[in-house]
Amino acid sequence: MEQSANFLSAPIAEIGGANLTGAEALMIVVAVIIAIWLLRRVLDDPGTSRSAKAEAERVQSAASQQVADGVAKLAEANAAITARLEMLTQASAASQSELRKSLDERLDSVTRRLGEGLNEQSKRTAESLGKLNERLALIDRAQKNIETLSGEVSGLQALLSNKQQRGAFGEIQMQDLVKTFLPPSAFEFQCTLSNGSRADCLIKLPAPPGSVAIDAKFPLENWRIYHESQDPAERETAARALRSDVLKHVKAIAEKYLIPGETSDTALMFLPSEAVYATLHADFPDIVDKSFRQRVMIVSPTTFMATLHTMRAVMRDARIREQAHVIQREVTILADDVGRLDDRVAKLQKHLGQSEEDIRMIRVSTEKVVKRAERIEEVQLGEAPESADALANASTPRVAAE
Repeated sequence: MEQSANFLSAPIAEIGGANLTGAEALMIVVAVIIAIWLLRRVLDDPGTSRSAKAEAERVQSAASQQVADGVAKLAEANAAITARLEMLTQASAASQSELRKSLDERLDSVTRRLGEGLNEQSKRTAESLGKLNERLALIDRAQKNIETLSGEVSGLQALLSNKQQRGAFGEIQMQDLVKTFLPPSAFEFQCTLSNGSRADCLIKLPAPPGSVAIDAKFPLENWRIYHESQDPAERETAARALRSDVLKHVKAIAEKYLIPGETSDTALMFLPSEAVYATLHADFPDIVDKSFRQRVMIVSPTTFMATLHTMRAVMRDARIREQAHVIQREVTILADDVGRLDDRVAKLQKHLGQSEEDIRMIRVSTEKVVKRAERIEEVQLGEAPESADALANASTPRVAAE
C-alpha cells in the first residue's frame, strides 16, 4: 500500500515545465481511452458524415498516439519506479541489517548485563542465605539453651519451694566455698559441740579468737512476698514476718554456737542469696544491728568469701608464730654453716696465693732454661766461640741459683 501511494504521488514526467505524477498520467490515459471509445462509436454510427468520420479518425489517431506516448512514459515511469523500489529495497535491507546488528549487540549487552546481575544477585542471595543459616543455627542453639535454662529454673524453683531442700542448697553452697578457700584440716562439717548442738560448719581458728561456727539459713517465703507484692498491707505483713524469721534464726545461733572456751565469741549466719542479704541491709538495718549486738554476723556468698580469705590469713600467721622457734634454730645453724664456709674460703685463698708464688718461680726457671738453650745454639753455630770449660763455668752459678 505504501509503495502504491508513493508511485501515484511521485513525479514521472515533465510537461511544460511541470512535473507529471503517476496519478495524473493514469487519469490522462483513462481520459484518452474514453475519448477513443467515444470516437469509435462515432465512426461506427451509420449516420455520421464522412467529414465527421475523417475528423474523428484524425482525433482517434492523435489520441492513439497520445495513448502510446502515455504508455511509453508509463513504462519509463514504471522502470524508474522499479529501480527506485530496488534501491529502497536495498536501503531497507541494509538498514534492517544494521538495525538487526544493533539490536543483536544491544541484546548481547543486555543479556551480558542481565547475566552478571543475576550472578551477582545469586552470590548475594547465597551469602544472605549462609548468614541466615548461621543466625538460624545460633537461634536454634540459643533456643536449646533457653529450654535447658528454663528446665533448670523450673528445677531451682521446685528446689527452693521446699524448705528442707532449700536448707540443703544453702549448706552445699557454703561447703563449696569453704572447701575452695581453706585446707581440709581447717574445718569440719556437721560438727557436734559440747552442748549437743550440731553446727553446719566449724572453722578451726587458733585462740584467740577460737573456732567459728557457721549455720546456713534461707528465709525465702516472706522475702519473696515482700519483694514481689504490690499490696502495701501484704508487704507490711511480709516485712514483719521476715523480721521475725531472721531474728529467730539469729537468737538460735547465738544460743547454740557461742560457747565460752570452746568457740569464738562470734558466729556466722550464711545467707545463700545476695538478694536477701541486700534487702536486709537496705530495708531492715535494725535486724543487722540486733544480730551484731548478739555476736552473729550475717554473711552472703560474696562477703563470706572475703571472710574466708581473712581466716586463711589468720591461720597462716598463727602457723608462722608456732614455727618461730624452728625458724630461729634453722637460722642459727645457717649462721654456723656460713662461718665454716668463710673459713674454707680463707684457706682456699691462702692456697691460691701459695700456688701463685709457685707459678712465679716456675716461670723464672723456664726463662733461665730458655736463655741457656739460646747460648748452646750460639755455640753450635760458631757465632760466639767459647770453650766448653768457659760455658760450664758460666752455667754453674745458674744451676746453683736454680
